[in-house]
Amino acid sequence: MWMAVPSTDAATPAAATPAPAILVVGDSISAGYGLAADEGWVALLQRRLKSQGYGYRVVNASVSGETTTGGLARLPRALSVHRPAIVIIELGGNDGLRGLPLETSRANLERMINLSKGAGARVLLLGMKIPPNYGARYSEGFEKVFRDLARQHKLAFEPFFLSKIALEQGMIQEDGLHPTAKAQPVMLDTMWPALKPLLTR
Repeated sequence: MWMAVPSTDAATPAAATPAPAILVVGDSISAGYGLAADEGWVALLQRRLKSQGYGYRVVNASVSGETTTGGLARLPRALSVHRPAIVIIELGGNDGLRGLPLETSRANLERMINLSKGAGARVLLLGMKIPPNYGARYSEGFEKVFRDLARQHKLAFEPFFLSKIALEQGMIQEDGLHPTAKAQPVMLDTMWPALKPLLTR
């Protein structure tokens, strides 16, 4: 939520102007599954931006269980409502865990990238890795989808922002999938170098 700053000129009241938005479109990793509302990396991002003097409002449009198909379906309205300056896409993990066709995931992500750029937003793509349940060919192809899209569209890119917590004790919840509260600052630190060049003061 943003708050309008009242005009100091009573004769010519200014229209309320919201801070530029960073829209996060993700799944349970960004929705903060199993965490308090203020513990997830997205909430921590808002606090870091404020503490470092960046005037952005972070809009978390992440939904637990979301696939790239669901994210694509929701994105046009989110772009229209929030008019973000930056879109962070953190989707694909559930596609991979369900063994969905890589071609479908790639097409959905590419469409999201193009819609975001077409709306005037800069895009940060957060890559993901999956366990080798469906074989090495699928797992490697899954990772390649993100790398190829980032290169093709010249995107800000973090290949795997769970890289520093995935195998660390105390960083994953008992379900074996979702990061703990302890992991969230590490995740933010991992993706921050990719996001920072997109920010303006």
